[in-house]
Amino acid sequence: MPANSSQPPGSPAEARGTAAQLEQARREKLATIAALGLDPWGGRFDGVTPIATVRQTGEGIAKDADDGPTVRVAGRIMLQRTAGSLVFLSLADRTGRIQIMLGKKQVGPEAWQVVRCLDLGDLVGIDGRLGWSKTGEMTVFAAGLTFLAKSIETPPDKYHGLVDPELRQRMRYLDLIHGEGVRERFVARCRIVEAVRRVLTARDYLEVEGPTLQETAGGAAARPFTTHHNALDMPLVLRIALELHLKRLLVGGLERVFELGRVYRNEGISPRHNPEFTMLEAYEAYGNYETMMDLTEAIILEGAKAAKTPTQFSWMGHQVDLTPPFRRAKYDDLLREVTGCDPADPESVAAAATAAGIETAGRHADVIKSDLFEATVEETLSGPVFVLDYPASVCPLTKRKAGNPAVAERFELYVAGMELANAYTELNDPDLQEELFRTQLAGLPADESMARMDTDFIRALRHGMPPAGGLGVGIDRLVMFLTGAESIRDVVLFPILRPRAE
Repeated sequence: MPANSSQPPGSPAEARGTAAQLEQARREKLATIAALGLDPWGGRFDGVTPIATVRQTGEGIAKDADDGPTVRVAGRIMLQRTAGSLVFLSLADRTGRIQIMLGKKQVGPEAWQVVRCLDLGDLVGIDGRLGWSKTGEMTVFAAGLTFLAKSIETPPDKYHGLVDPELRQRMRYLDLIHGEGVRERFVARCRIVEAVRRVLTARDYLEVEGPTLQETAGGAAARPFTTHHNALDMPLVLRIALELHLKRLLVGGLERVFELGRVYRNEGISPRHNPEFTMLEAYEAYGNYETMMDLTEAIILEGAKAAKTPTQFSWMGHQVDLTPPFRRAKYDDLLREVTGCDPADPESVAAAATAAGIETAGRHADVIKSDLFEATVEETLSGPVFVLDYPASVCPLTKRKAGNPAVAERFELYVAGMELANAYTELNDPDLQEELFRTQLAGLPADESMARMDTDFIRALRHGMPPAGGLGVGIDRLVMFLTGAESIRDVVLFPILRPRAE
């Protein structure tokens, strides 16, 4: 710091000054690399072997051997140290890390000039012999160095860097580079999604794509994001669910369909909610909600296998056991066990709700019952447990139970008190569906999900939709569960964040 500076040591201004100086030093090295006739932003570099594969090869090499195979690796410099005329790097790619040894004699004088321009965060390619160092560390003894890209920004401090969760989410690229276990979690997410597709395609489901922009938001009770199409001069909404268009496809004769897609709900943010999230919805003609239980188990077990999740583990304070078959319990039985009320008696339910601090005046008995279940029962469900047979009045898209129209053939799967999946025996009676929609719409604010009925969906049902089972799974929550994350923001690469204060 200059002697005449008025800024105190450690001040933000001093930090900015230091950052500027470090950046300038890196830019000077960038210029040096360019002056050597090299492209400091690199180019095509074929034939790279993942570091994890190289390490597997290295395990078969004797510690005193000097004839290991030649390998080609590429990655980011995570650590760097000099020992006399040697430079040691820790090079990282998506699969792991390995030590690189660079010597002037081995790489040649031209490449050695590049070595002297290396910084933490730079990307390089290495050709060399695989073996073991004198200290017993697996090492690639470099014979060739290819510069691939310069990092102009200084990486975060190893010990005091990205610790603020919001900064990690905002700068996910750095979180992936430096955050412990972060890259592995997102790789696991990819593997879980692959597993979901694998289960469904093996059962002859077709993957389809429905519209993201819609005239009418349907398939859920949620507030949509609104927009406007200029050319057609019409209001549109971003979809809040995938359901109604997938059911149209059942009508059209595509008897097993699924979609993995983004949905958008203009609502709150919490550890379990993000306004933009990924849903799986699957529909199977001639099935029912029991069919969907079997499918749900298969999806979760295959996802757990892909993520290398153990059968028994602890998550969010709950002990979880994935041994199939998953427990199945009726909604009313659970409510009775936890609260002591009689679920068939509205007065008994209202009394239990009042005791739990839930407002009851002027509210439908089943809405009170639903709120009571949410407030008292859900937190007790370690799971996985299929909760069956919900009050029909709160399930407008669900078929009623034969002989008991007050009960809907619906299940929700819970783990650690969190809903993970939701499934129905789908309602395919067009007249009843229209009646239920009208009841749901009565008094609904204009900015809520179904401010007007999706009349084309009703028209489609009138052409005959086969009896079917339907399933919805929140992919982000599934990944949370199978990777042990405690917040949805830890499994969404770029979550919605508050505006940044500059």
